[in-house]
Amino acid sequence: MADLKEKLFSEFPPLSTEEWMAKITADLKGAPFEKKLVWRTSEGFNVNPFYRAEDIEGMKTTVSLPGEFPYVRGTRKDNDWKVRQNMDVTDAKAANKKALDLLQKGITSLGFHLKGEDVSLANVAMLLEGIYPEAVELNFKTCNRKAEELIGILGDYLKSRGADPDKCFGSVSYNPFKKPLIKGCEADNWVEQAAAVLKAGKALPSYQVLAVDACCLSDAGSYITQELGYALAWGNEILARLTDAGFSVDEVAGKIKFNFGISSNYFMEIAKFRAARWLWAEIVAAYHPACDSVSKMVVQAQTSNWNMTIYDAHVNLLRTQTETMSAAIAGVDSITVVPFNEAYETPDDFSERIARNQQLLLKEECHFDKVADPSAGSYYIEVLTSSLADVAWKLFLEVEDRGGFYAAVKVGDVQRAVNASSAARRKAVATRREILLGTNQYPNFTETAASKIKSDTEGGCGCGCEGDGAIPALDFSRGASEFEALRLATEKSGKTPKVFMLTIGNLAMRLARSQFSSNFFGCAGYKVIDNLGFETVEAGIEAALKAEAEIIVLCSSDDEYALLAPAAYKVLAGRAAFVVAGAPECMDSLKAQGITEFVNVRSNVLETLKAFNAKLGIA
Repeated sequence: MADLKEKLFSEFPPLSTEEWMAKITADLKGAPFEKKLVWRTSEGFNVNPFYRAEDIEGMKTTVSLPGEFPYVRGTRKDNDWKVRQNMDVTDAKAANKKALDLLQKGITSLGFHLKGEDVSLANVAMLLEGIYPEAVELNFKTCNRKAEELIGILGDYLKSRGADPDKCFGSVSYNPFKKPLIKGCEADNWVEQAAAVLKAGKALPSYQVLAVDACCLSDAGSYITQELGYALAWGNEILARLTDAGFSVDEVAGKIKFNFGISSNYFMEIAKFRAARWLWAEIVAAYHPACDSVSKMVVQAQTSNWNMTIYDAHVNLLRTQTETMSAAIAGVDSITVVPFNEAYETPDDFSERIARNQQLLLKEECHFDKVADPSAGSYYIEVLTSSLADVAWKLFLEVEDRGGFYAAVKVGDVQRAVNASSAARRKAVATRREILLGTNQYPNFTETAASKIKSDTEGGCGCGCEGDGAIPALDFSRGASEFEALRLATEKSGKTPKVFMLTIGNLAMRLARSQFSSNFFGCAGYKVIDNLGFETVEAGIEAALKAEAEIIVLCSSDDEYALLAPAAYKVLAGRAAFVVAGAPECMDSLKAQGITEFVNVRSNVLETLKAFNAKLGIA
């Protein structure tokens, strides 16, 4: 065996980076390497097409172990994250029955969302009847003004049950910046309120009571580096103000829980959570805590709402699965999977069951919980971790230079930056630079959705508070919302515009362009009539008019368009809209002859389809 290995490696001698680059440069045949193969991310840094051991030499992220400072590889030596499911509590008895059922189905962390007026000892007692608080993570969310009271009630209840407070674990979410971020109004006296919540939290030693809800930034469409950089500034704001108020860093840091979103950028999300733990540990260490353990970031992760879709909703399962995998591999403390139908209705038993099982499969079938930080040592992920950390840290320092997180939120800088990113991402969706499968690419042509929409979940904090809108608030429009509005308008109009593919000429090109155009117009809910091909444009136009098509798309090759397009346009004589699929060199000539509609990879799909809806009388 030793001889075999020696022979194998002797046949494949090591190659230097310079030799790899020389080969790549030769294969590019003069095309610039930076433009062809280097990816400029939306996060603000470049990603190379390959990495080698030399790229991670000297990196701090590669020398620590799981459970060791700075916790880049995890805060524990295992990876047994908690499977969390949240529920809105409208009836404490019914919620208790559901919670007891969930605990029999693999859930190890419960999240209860209570309205402020429902916070009472009687409701808490009824809600937790039969639940062993020392064995299950219990998480509570309510209106900020009721957080302190809820903590006191919970402490009293646990004492009455004879439970050991040191062994009970979970969280009560007090988010001091909920109102400015969500409602657009100032957070008056938040330091005093946070101090009161922190004092009350001493009755629950193993509970986190201060929330960094960075998930709201993710749900509003922020870039990953923004979510991370602002989350660090958010946590540091709480840390700085409460230590100034007389608390020790050990008292404050251990009471903060970070709630992150998870986008579908698979490797980038793995790197995000690793970088988050690392940078937060460095921030807390700068306050010189008595114990390193308070530098550990407690992370709850939730799959994204921004990329959820109403049409072809089962694709949401694919999105949430990769998102869950990212968080699990990255070693977070708990994960919530958003049910696939939450964007348009209250999740039912089926969708909640699927959401639970997405995590349970990763544990029971894939054994993701058996290995801590499996991505460690990957040249690519280590470089991503370092790159994300660099960009997020710069943002963190910028926020600190402007007076801290609340100062930036109070004047709307954070909200405007995140909303600008969301707008940029929605434009990328409109032009298909960011794909939402089933919505802006490969739609289900025959699907209708108006009848299944039973609720609107676009944003909001769910606490019932109202703001005065004095400062900008986050925009929670999903990435698919404009496409969905477009298609719903078509659906509700009672019209089903017909789009006819006039395929002619070069076989490969006409097939490719008819498929592209079919997907293009299918995004608006139009009926697509595809064809194998026509011998003449006259035959194609005759068949299209016979089919009562409102739009006719000429699908051929660039070389043939110079003759075919004017001929077809002349025969059609304005009896239907005429479109050319592609961006031929003769486009200017065709425009001069009155042909103005073209669809191609550079088209803004959303704006083009809005214009066609307007022409067809669809509001």
